Amino acid sequence: MRNEVHLDEPLDSAKSRSAAVLPLAFFSQAIEEFDRAWRHPQHTPIELEPLDVNALLQQDYILSEPLRLTHSLLWDAEAKKAWDPRRYIPHVVREGQSWGRTTLTEGDQRFLRASQQRAWKTDAYGQILEEVYLSPRESKILFLGRAELVGEDDRALRAGSHQPLFHVEHSVGGTNTQPLNLWRIVHLTPEKDDALAQRQVTAMSEVMRQFIAIYVERELGRKLTRR
Repeated sequence: MRNEVHLDEPLDSAKSRSAAVLPLAFFSQAIEEFDRAWRHPQHTPIELEPLDVNALLQQDYILSEPLRLTHSLLWDAEAKKAWDPRRYIPHVVREGQSWGRTTLTEGDQRFLRASQQRAWKTDAYGQILEEVYLSPRESKILFLGRAELVGEDDRALRAGSHQPLFHVEHSVGGTNTQPLNLWRIVHLTPEKDDALAQRQVTAMSEVMRQFIAIYVERELGRKLTRR
């Protein structure tokens, strides 16, 4: 019998088997959950235009040395940000931790994350809890918002009430020499919230700019000067 864990299984039960290699269907179930939330008529889905990260660098910064980000470098940046959001998106996250990294089949991974994040609509900070699913073969990361999780120390964690839960999909598209950052989010709102959507689209331009700049300086050793 396969050692299989389902998305709706209690986390304390799943945690006890976190060292197991889990079946590929586990990542597929995460995709299905995101897609169901995206299609829900009362939720608030937001999809940004594909971002050419090299064009962003050239437009917004002067680099100390020439650099062109590749698909693999952008994926590395996304994976590092997923595990350590406080380091790479301090514009949004002021503290947090990730734990429970679990190996799925074909190199996919799952881990849990808790962070203090600024609300997209009010700027208030509160706790955000997420199950994170990372697939190098699809160049995609899913962050599924959770109301409750079991922490690394086995204590119960609860998400803040400062905003609705949300799911996020980050992925890398384009070509090897012209990679694109692809990003969409769905807020699990009781009714569609157009004001939230408009505010988030504006805010995300600065978040993405900061994320790319921090990765380039920290991991690739280029000094950036804002134009």
